[in-house]
Amino acid sequence: MSSEEITFTLNGNPVRAAVDDVETLVDILRRDCGVGGVRVGCRNGDCGSCTAMVDDACVKTCLMLGGRARGSEVVTLEGLGSLDRPHPVQTAFMETYAFQCGFCLPGMVLSTISLLARIPQPDETEIRDALSGNLCRCTGYENIVKAVQRAAQMMQRAPK
Repeated sequence: MSSEEITFTLNGNPVRAAVDDVETLVDILRRDCGVGGVRVGCRNGDCGSCTAMVDDACVKTCLMLGGRARGSEVVTLEGLGSLDRPHPVQTAFMETYAFQCGFCLPGMVLSTISLLARIPQPDETEIRDALSGNLCRCTGYENIVKAVQRAAQMMQRAPK
């Protein structure tokens, strides 16, 4: 096993991390960067709780080797908004009670942002398809779909 130092941008801030060639990005984010907004669930890409945006694409960080993040821009839940000024998708999830335990939030919220960037007014089928790679252990899917619809409305009205 070998180790290398990489740099990348995390939530707008430069990061330097020493990574072993077999380490995944989720472990680097949690251990070296103190990010709790990516969660370790299944470690095989089924649940989506480790999701982050890497160069504007949703990535299950349990499947991505850490070294591949070199030079990338990584955004986690922590990088979306603040308690005082949450991202519209975060607000929509809160308004519609779209989470219970919150373990699935990284994948659900970031998949929603990715979907709305591609399809600003998705129908229910498109929403369910976009979220299909994320597992809600509390089975709150109905309210999650409502949250995505609400977020689409909010983002449509937001000033550009």
